[in-house]
Amino acid sequence: MAIPNHQGFMLPFLQALADGEVHRIKDLNNELAHAVGLTEEEMQQYIPSGQMTVHRSRIGWARTYLKKAGLIVAVKQGHFRITDRGRQLLATNPPEINNKLLEQYPEFVEFRTGSSKPTQSSIESQSNDFTPTEEIDIAFRAINSELVDELLDTILSCSPRFFEQLVVDLMLKMGYGGYREDAGNPTQYTNDGGIDGIINEDELGLDTIYLQAKRYARDRVISRPDVQSFAGALDMQRARKGVFITTSRFSKDACDFVSRIDKSIVLVDGEELARLMIKHNLGLSVKKSYEIKQIDTDYFSEE
Repeated sequence: MAIPNHQGFMLPFLQALADGEVHRIKDLNNELAHAVGLTEEEMQQYIPSGQMTVHRSRIGWARTYLKKAGLIVAVKQGHFRITDRGRQLLATNPPEINNKLLEQYPEFVEFRTGSSKPTQSSIESQSNDFTPTEEIDIAFRAINSELVDELLDTILSCSPRFFEQLVVDLMLKMGYGGYREDAGNPTQYTNDGGIDGIINEDELGLDTIYLQAKRYARDRVISRPDVQSFAGALDMQRARKGVFITTSRFSKDACDFVSRIDKSIVLVDGEELARLMIKHNLGLSVKKSYEIKQIDTDYFSEE
């Protein structure tokens, strides 16, 4: 038999989590391989890059799609549990779970298209309507979207102190402080006055950015009083520049507040944090690179 595509692993994956317990993806890889009847030979087939087996790659994408649809949740890195929505779907006894079925969930549609409109997702699912280049772009967006989730899950498994250093490292990676090794540091953990890090933009420290770093659960909302408190901490330092970075998200009132004050305070939520880390290659390594080449018309010009 042929190894199922990622859609063929979706229903077995969700059924494996039906007991409501937390399951390790390491255990699920073998369990699902046997559940769909793979032979030992098929379990040893690798994807063209040779980086992992075919069935593990496809199970990984099944996991991603189920998570984006809100049917499962990552309790911590590599550990998953079914959600109430997942139980409700299993209760309907679906003969299979595929991309089309998942389009009933707006979160999944947005993951695949960047839009919450189902019609747009339906168009995208018809891969024949897209050129190979467009399909690569779609896949790249999906991979980065999953990477955002993995990054935040990993950060949340680290200590608050590590997160403060990460925030400083990110600011330096982005070019603040002129890339000097001593341009930024986290503050002392005790008596930091509400300031978690400092970036000196010039060598003499005449222009300084103060940082607030909050490693909170992703569903937590940081409200206006929290941001006002940070603004007050800047007052204590006679500072006018601050960056508040979190793994969670900010309320509308918090965003409105920073837009109305004289100080320059930038709010960076969890998704933006992860995307900045991806853009500036912080805590990441390149797994594989692809070059798409085209004809150099200038070279072939005989004029």
